[in-house]
Amino acid sequence: MNLVERVKNILISPAKEWEVIKEEEISVSDMFTKYAMLLAAIPAVSGLIGQTLFGYFGSFGGRITWAVLTYILSLAGVYIIAFIIDMLAPSFGSTKNLNASLKVVIFSYTASWVGGIFSLIPALSFIAFLAFIYSAVLMYMGLSKVKDVPKDKMVGYFIVLIIVAIVVYVIIGAIIGAATFGGMAVSSAM
Repeated sequence: MNLVERVKNILISPAKEWEVIKEEEISVSDMFTKYAMLLAAIPAVSGLIGQTLFGYFGSFGGRITWAVLTYILSLAGVYIIAFIIDMLAPSFGSTKNLNASLKVVIFSYTASWVGGIFSLIPALSFIAFLAFIYSAVLMYMGLSKVKDVPKDKMVGYFIVLIIVAIVVYVIIGAIIGAATFGGMAVSSAM
């Protein structure tokens, strides 16, 4: 798996790339170390640089704490969401396969992670929300292709998973906010 090619293909021609991903033999370790851990650093590092250059959010130490927690907890969030996708799969006509569930979550998050580059300029960080929306579209496509969810159960499964993802990242945002800014509600882990 070539990182740059995968990012380009999942963003530009996702339907074809999901077919490749479905057939690809890739370990959980490789998905994390050769893909997720690299891309998840983009929003954390970009946010740290942007907040430092523009002087937001308290001390530099607080910003470092924010970046580290954002990075670590976003990766943990990916795993938690994939685990829940896998746990719920039989209820929606799919099969349990944690590797396939991780493929769906990790590769669909590509848009959000790459969109995190806009955190370099805090005024443009709203674009990261648009990237999050595209990640949701990618997740829908991935569930359909990789998890083989029946069409009649796809919308319900997807809605449940979006709610799960929102809850997971609100909790992560609250943890980051509490640890970094003394309880200030910050949900920028997305």
